[in-house]
Amino acid sequence: MNPAEDGQADGVGPARGVLRDSLPTGDFTHSRHAPPPELASLVQHYWYVAWNVDKPQRVQTLPHPNVHLLIEKNQYHIGGIAPGRFTRTLEGRGSVFGVKFRVGGFRPFLGRSVASIANRTVTIASVFPGADEMVQAVLAHEAPDVKIAVMNAFLAARLPPPDANVDKVARIVDSVVHDRGITRVEDLAERESLGVRALQRLFGAYVGASPKWVINRYRMHEAVEQIARGTPPDWVALALDLGYFDQAHFIRDFKVLVGQAPAEYARAAKRAP
Repeated sequence: MNPAEDGQADGVGPARGVLRDSLPTGDFTHSRHAPPPELASLVQHYWYVAWNVDKPQRVQTLPHPNVHLLIEKNQYHIGGIAPGRFTRTLEGRGSVFGVKFRVGGFRPFLGRSVASIANRTVTIASVFPGADEMVQAVLAHEAPDVKIAVMNAFLAARLPPPDANVDKVARIVDSVVHDRGITRVEDLAERESLGVRALQRLFGAYVGASPKWVINRYRMHEAVEQIARGTPPDWVALALDLGYFDQAHFIRDFKVLVGQAPAEYARAAKRAP
């Protein structure tokens, strides 16, 4: 279960990334919590999702360039960056507690390229030996604050040495999030005074995805956000604004990621409760 994501590389910003045509109804709780100062350089936030629904409900979220640690009953793992949208069907009653690591922030814990766990999951114990006791303590408590306290103590006891590349990568990704004018890898590399290959190596090691992937995903996030505002956009103008050469290319990428053409998603989002 992935959380409702947000569009910021740092901090607990406004939630972004949940497709509006799949917003859950009924008894559903989603909260996010900032980490303590000693972990803020590596952890973006903790999140907690709980539900109690009468009938199955599908929730879909768009991917972000973050690694997550997830704990729920009968399953717990670390998830690398997935290329496409995440779909989960909520049934009955359940809950998930997670850690969303800062962009680049999982590399010091992992000790190797984050690209090595892209699009797959690994056990928590494979990265944090002796994690079973922590997992059971998290599962034993219902209150998010208690779960957070357990995780704070666990991660603080395993803090890796400082790594300046974490801040560097987070800053670069944050610039992609907030500057819609960044639509090409070459422009981003020049802005950072790096060669394209050097930027690609940095992203592979610390983000687990290419700079092109990150730029494209956040431009798609922007498209989804504009559609969610309720005003039908000028599709041609939107495509060009997001760096596409033509509307057809934009529609194709949008459909691959979201599962619907932009106009179809706009109609579905409008009907959503």
